[in-house]
Amino acid sequence: MNRLDLIRELTKHLTTERDAKLAVCKTFEIMGEALRDNRKVVISNFGTFKVKERMPRQMRNPKTNQRVMVGPRKSIRFKPSKKLTIGM
Repeated sequence: MNRLDLIRELTKHLTTERDAKLAVCKTFEIMGEALRDNRKVVISNFGTFKVKERMPRQMRNPKTNQRVMVGPRKSIRFKPSKKLTIGM
């Protein structure tokens, strides 16, 4: 399911597609702002999004086999809720 599919599904429950698009876009915008501010986003019965900071490390360039130092970076991690089941 992508963003457009989500908007179409939400349109079934709201009055217009414009309202659904606004709701989806604003939700993702707010979540993105929170993650950029290093805040955790918790959605009950779905899961938790949080920013993880990775330490600088040494890697190898596969083409030249030369060692390269990669600086610190941030990545987003998702941990699903225990109540989120996918037909297991």
